[in-house]
Amino acid sequence: MIKYALKEWAVICKALAESQQSLILRKGGLVEPEEEFQVQHKRFWLYPTYVHQQRAGIKPEYSTLLDLAETDKPPAGKIRLSHFAEVEGIYKLHDMVGALLLSPFHIYSEETVHGRFAYRTPGLLAILLRVYRAAEIAELPDSDRYSGCRSWVELEREVPTGAAVPVLDDRAFEELAKTVDHLLNPTAFA
Repeated sequence: MIKYALKEWAVICKALAESQQSLILRKGGLVEPEEEFQVQHKRFWLYPTYVHQQRAGIKPEYSTLLDLAETDKPPAGKIRLSHFAEVEGIYKLHDMVGALLLSPFHIYSEETVHGRFAYRTPGLLAILLRVYRAAEIAELPDSDRYSGCRSWVELEREVPTGAAVPVLDDRAFEELAKTVDHLLNPTAFA
């Protein structure tokens, strides 16, 4: 059971759900405590949002994924939770080199990566996620307390996670995690 959710563009949630991406790049919303993103929860639902999502925010070859995410949009007044994530690694990126090295592992456009990196103060968090498909999709009523430019929301109730299946098998995820860690912490492998 999980009671917290992380708001992210619906297209990014779709990419995570379809194992086309396994990390997110975060800086923080306007309503973040201390004005920067904090990993407040190690397990959370992916809460697809449609605010600020735009075609220019992703690599052009993923535009059909954006169309699919828009098609899957729940009816007004509802939120739909189908996938949850567990944090497997947190990397503080202090320069654009690290951020650009991660390009093969996400669908954000280079412009989006640059924009997030430069927002307020230079830097960015890369968060490696192990994503799971829930056995059942949960639909909850939308609430004013979920609105606004914030990353984390506390859901009205805990949502069950039993019988969930990882979108990447253990071996594939382990290889991905090693690759990302080697890119961002090369001295650990010297």
